[in-house]
Amino acid sequence: MNDIYILKGSLQHYQWGGGHYLPALLGFPEQTNQHYAEWWLGAHPSSPSMLEIDGNWQPLTAFLAENPTALGNDSRKKFGNQLPYLLKILDVEKPLSIQLHPTKQQAEAGFARENAAGIALNAPTRTYKDDNHKPEMMIALSDFWLLHGFKPKADIIAALNARPSLAALAEKLTVQDLHSFYADIMQASQAQLADWLHPIITHNNSAYAADRLTPDNPDYWVLYSMSAMDIRPDKLDPGLICFYLFNIVHTRPGEGIYQDAGIPHAYLRGQNIELMACSDNVIRGGLTPKHVDIAQLLQVVDCREVAPKIIPAAPHDRAQFTYSTPAQDFALTHLRYAAADRLHGQAHSAEIVLVMQGAVKIASTHSTLTLTQGESAFICADTHYVIDAVRAGYAVVAKLP
Repeated sequence: MNDIYILKGSLQHYQWGGGHYLPALLGFPEQTNQHYAEWWLGAHPSSPSMLEIDGNWQPLTAFLAENPTALGNDSRKKFGNQLPYLLKILDVEKPLSIQLHPTKQQAEAGFARENAAGIALNAPTRTYKDDNHKPEMMIALSDFWLLHGFKPKADIIAALNARPSLAALAEKLTVQDLHSFYADIMQASQAQLADWLHPIITHNNSAYAADRLTPDNPDYWVLYSMSAMDIRPDKLDPGLICFYLFNIVHTRPGEGIYQDAGIPHAYLRGQNIELMACSDNVIRGGLTPKHVDIAQLLQVVDCREVAPKIIPAAPHDRAQFTYSTPAQDFALTHLRYAAADRLHGQAHSAEIVLVMQGAVKIASTHSTLTLTQGESAFICADTHYVIDAVRAGYAVVAKLP
């Protein structure tokens, strides 16, 4: 039996995705007017990757059901017979919804509750798609902009006071806790949203059109989101106010950030690698035409004041570097290689290798295969393997810590 297999991911064609990045990275022809948002590598039941076995393709979910030992003993003790993580590549052309993810306990309770209520898994009003939590990390592949957690209260008040139409909100926040304040924002009427936002939109329209607003300014993202997401002035989204409440974060290529349960966040623009617990539970908090469950949002949201902690880029002088996060469900290792370099690996749990640049040959006792840019492999637990670089570049390895 082989212990390393070619792994083919699955595309997700969400409307916020771009048209060019993923086809170029993965080497497939792009179609006109198609959105290529995410490339999934893993065993999520809604869209499992495929393994090549003796010239045939088999879903990774089916392979693991037949061969659970491929996960490794430690993984099975902690996570059962499921691959605990999901690796993705994202191309964010338009902003994603503001969102947050539940704890494991919240996910189990919410999933059971919606099942008992008879809400179909694919229903637009469904919030919990599975019973797992979804901590996640991302590493930027380009200049990448995102929202991440509430700013310190004093900074929020300053941002609101700097805009006359939001000054009343600043005064309100001085006597209100962040959770109550956020609840009022998310439940504001269209008339109230118009009072807050129309003066800002009118004041900044010319500067935005002339490219004089910079992305570190929340006014920029209000106008950018309205344009990119076709948000009309007579149908405003409460998520637009969140540009004044949340940290606007810029990560440079190679840098990253970790999103824990409950932390509100939104990807705004750029490409990244994302690694998360194997879940599709998303509780939305605005900037979306999709279902927003205000009750669940307010129950799960973590309103603590956050100072974003940027994950440093992998050092250029390290052939192997594992990014530091508090996650127990996953870890990401960066492999850097010049032509003819040799790297050694030991898979204690199941691993997924994705070649981002260059080409490599991976060999073990039972398997040998070559991967080029955009190709990936699944490595069974308890496998020692050798990577020989055919062309210089880098790869990432998803695994357990």
